[in-house]
Amino acid sequence: MKGIEYLRKKLAIYRQGALYRQRVYDMKNDDISPGITIPPKLRQQYKATLGWGAKAVDALADRLVFREFANDNFNINEIFQMNNMDILLDDAKLSALINSCSFIYISEGEDGFPRLQVIQGSEATGILDPVTRLLTEGYAVLSRDEYDKPKEELYFVTGRTDYYIDGKLVDSIENNAPAPLLVPIIHRPDASRPFGRSRITPSAIYYQKYAKRTLERADITAEFYSWPQKYAVGLSQDTEPMESWKATISSFLQFTKDDEGDKPELGQFNVPSMSPFTEQLRTAASGFAGETGLTLDDLGFPSDNPSSAEAIKASHETLRLAAEKAQRDFSSGFLNVGYLAASLRDNFPYRRNQLYQTKAKWEPVFKPDASTISLIGDGAIKINQAVPGFFGKETLRDLTGIEGEGDGN
Repeated sequence: MKGIEYLRKKLAIYRQGALYRQRVYDMKNDDISPGITIPPKLRQQYKATLGWGAKAVDALADRLVFREFANDNFNINEIFQMNNMDILLDDAKLSALINSCSFIYISEGEDGFPRLQVIQGSEATGILDPVTRLLTEGYAVLSRDEYDKPKEELYFVTGRTDYYIDGKLVDSIENNAPAPLLVPIIHRPDASRPFGRSRITPSAIYYQKYAKRTLERADITAEFYSWPQKYAVGLSQDTEPMESWKATISSFLQFTKDDEGDKPELGQFNVPSMSPFTEQLRTAASGFAGETGLTLDDLGFPSDNPSSAEAIKASHETLRLAAEKAQRDFSSGFLNVGYLAASLRDNFPYRRNQLYQTKAKWEPVFKPDASTISLIGDGAIKINQAVPGFFGKETLRDLTGIEGEGDGN
């Protein structure tokens, strides 16, 4: 056992990175932009805000729609439905995509029914069992004071949850669950990163910073584009200096000859072009789209011709693969939550392999249009003619996402 002090230090190490990714998602990150030509004071007046980081997360999160658990022998669906399943799972998925993982805290409610609460990845950590993807011990912060110091803390071990206030143990709650009641929901875990990877990758952050710098430079240049700089040469040294603002906005300027009969020459500097900034922004968008599986249409560069449902699906092939991978990852986490919640509800330590028949069901990543549904129907008829009964109501619902008449009863 590592102990609560070890987990406090571990959370402090990873918390700053999680908070930064959350700021990127919330579009509140204030990055230091490098530059050799624009003074810092002027740059501060033209701060750009870009929501590509949020787009990368939401484009995937909105396509992950959990339906139910099939072969639900332990009545896990009821536990989730009693805990506002739609909001709970959406919150868990979104936080996991932003921070690489989120956590669901399981406790016993006043009525004895399991209560589920999502805790962001920036407020919890633990020691992960690489086989079951459950924790061997966990730590979570429920609230912080005005100085960002933990106020309410939870320490989880198998069979017990300890409750701390201001660093002091005030309660210890026993349970019969076979693992700590803090379950990680992990996005894209692997051997080197057991707690997963965020959708807001360093590469995506770079391309967003690059685009923000481009927009800031474009804003500053637009001032000179709107009001081109003018000049006058050959003025007499005795001429009173003209106010720069008056020279800029005046529609008529009067210059007279000097005593020797010479007159000044007027001119205007070449107006800078805005085209290079548009190309730079498009380059940044292309890099960001390639990193996150989006398209230029998703990032505000619409194509000339509207795309059909099949064309949109084909252009988002990388996003589809990422969504299916996320479904597999989250399915394991949600099943672990249901497994421990059922053990807490029934006050009995079930074995994990007793749930091997229970499978998570998701809605299709891309909803088919009418023509696609027609093609699926024709294909189902032909396959059923070759192999009778191969396609049934559940299989067709998995393909189309359409619930048949009477299936909801």
